[in-house]
Amino acid sequence: MKPALAFRKQRHPKSWLQIPNGDIILNEINDVVAKWCPKFFGYHLLKIGALSGEVNCDDSPINHHITVSEDVENASVVADIDDLPFLEHSIDVCVLSNVLEFTGDPHHVVREANRVLIPNGYLVITGFNPFSLAGLNRFIPYRRQHFPWNERFFSAMRVKDWLHLMGYEILADEHLLHSSLVGEIGQGKLIDYWNKFAKAFLPQLASVYVIVAKKRVLPLTPIKPKWKLSPKFSPVKVAGMSSSHKSPKRNVLNTNTTGRK
Repeated sequence: MKPALAFRKQRHPKSWLQIPNGDIILNEINDVVAKWCPKFFGYHLLKIGALSGEVNCDDSPINHHITVSEDVENASVVADIDDLPFLEHSIDVCVLSNVLEFTGDPHHVVREANRVLIPNGYLVITGFNPFSLAGLNRFIPYRRQHFPWNERFFSAMRVKDWLHLMGYEILADEHLLHSSLVGEIGQGKLIDYWNKFAKAFLPQLASVYVIVAKKRVLPLTPIKPKWKLSPKFSPVKVAGMSSSHKSPKRNVLNTNTTGRK
């Protein structure tokens, strides 16, 4: 198995329009994210990468949205996504939309997002499924020269393993678009029947997945109770034993009254 870390410069798209059917993929992702946006509370929502910056999170109560990218045109903060210029535990929601495929060390990018995310914060990750019709295109030589097949795909199962190791709770794992994503995505009764069948019986073979996770942090110091139960010991009562029982007194000889004349 090839390591996740690749020692070469990655090519990443600057917009969803550079990906085949990128507008359709983005609309499907927005429909899933829109169901979770009302649950995102806090002060800061961070979108990591140029593709994440185009994800619609306007339904969230969070007003301050930040897009971090290496591209000046598509970012509010220009920085490396694997070295975020934010303090630890300063972000309420992080969005990683199809970022892991186009980075040299995807696991490190997830750890950076985990570092800046507050406890009980939300992490949204989307990606292309390697075990799908779209993932099979990577074995076609001429397609490996174009987005998104020029880089490596990571399955939802592997990404969830990373999140479980960091203590995340998986809230949603949705799969979208049972298509090869090549050419125009057709419409019709046969296509609709296939999509319904695949969504019901072959969800793990979808081309795109959306994972919503919540960061759980256990306290390091145990919480001590404010009160304690003091045990009460009562003597065992034996039959025939009186409660006023006293030990027998010793007869002491009074030498003053028994002295010799």
